[in-house]
Amino acid sequence: MAQASTSRSSAYLTALTQEIEKKLQRALASQSQRRSLLQELFADIALEVDDRAKDIILSGSHDVTSRKDVIQSQLCFYNVLADHFVSVPDNGKPILDLIVQLWSQPFASHIFSLLFHKWLFEVQLDNSEVLLRYSSALVQGATNVFWIDIQTNTRRFQSLFHYLLEEVALDPTRLRKIALQAQQDLFLLLSRFIFFYNLVDKLESFLKQFPPFPNAFLVGGPADIFVIELADQLQKLKVEPVLIHYLSEVKALQGWELRMTTSTRLKACLYSFTSPGGPMYPTRAVRHAAWDALDLLFPVGRYPRHLISLFFRLLYPWYWPASCWNFVVSCITAVFYSLLGIIFSSWQKVREPKKF
Repeated sequence: MAQASTSRSSAYLTALTQEIEKKLQRALASQSQRRSLLQELFADIALEVDDRAKDIILSGSHDVTSRKDVIQSQLCFYNVLADHFVSVPDNGKPILDLIVQLWSQPFASHIFSLLFHKWLFEVQLDNSEVLLRYSSALVQGATNVFWIDIQTNTRRFQSLFHYLLEEVALDPTRLRKIALQAQQDLFLLLSRFIFFYNLVDKLESFLKQFPPFPNAFLVGGPADIFVIELADQLQKLKVEPVLIHYLSEVKALQGWELRMTTSTRLKACLYSFTSPGGPMYPTRAVRHAAWDALDLLFPVGRYPRHLISLFFRLLYPWYWPASCWNFVVSCITAVFYSLLGIIFSSWQKVREPKKF
């Protein structure tokens, strides 16, 4: 019975592999439809596995359910195929050869990073140039798919991030398999997205594994490099919930010892989100989150900053009505909740039995 389940699962994965190979061949043959075909293929392998397919896949001997990268019971096709290409490397070779031929096309690096991110660190590649090319494609593709998560405010590719952080960046054995340049690019990539994927608890061990950077004597150590990448990432974020999430997570930097230039850069980045209008045009919720982070990380000069901000707000009369309205609403809300607290407190005292 177990052998039959294994054969059924293996046949299903082989069929999936053949379908991917066929679509890549079509993309290679048709220049006019190449982009749309690759985009369709990327969307297909990023889909969550339906219940019927999940029963077939998990009925075999594949240890997909025990993997750390199946996050919150979300199993996507790329999770399954990435494991399959590690278990049966020969099945992935035709697909890899086709992707290499489509290297410069949109979505080719996306597909490579999803399907071969484990294979790259599990197989032995003797050609250093090929390894560097694959490593660069992995970082490029992972960057693209992580940005898709940010733009949609989802965590569909969280398992890929977990693997790159926990199984590669924090594992010196796997990390040493790729060139130093690829290691540096990988750590810069992880620095930009670690807050988004809620892995702040890994920061300390992550910084300890940072590879050496040639410009470290100019920019500082791992903490400085991390904060510089984080500040650049904050400036690029346009999705309000994601930006607010980053600003709430950035409080984890409290107490870090940074160079003056790095500290000033972070302070300027946060301060740019505290004022309405250009160039960032932050919403009210983003401004408040930025003020909270700024006041926590840089308590010195807190009140002068608020006074200066108030002064500049007075120079723009068109913001006064909205500011006054929000101030009135905040005051009414505060008074309302205070009255509720007093009423409930009095009610509790009335209901308490008297002690004689």
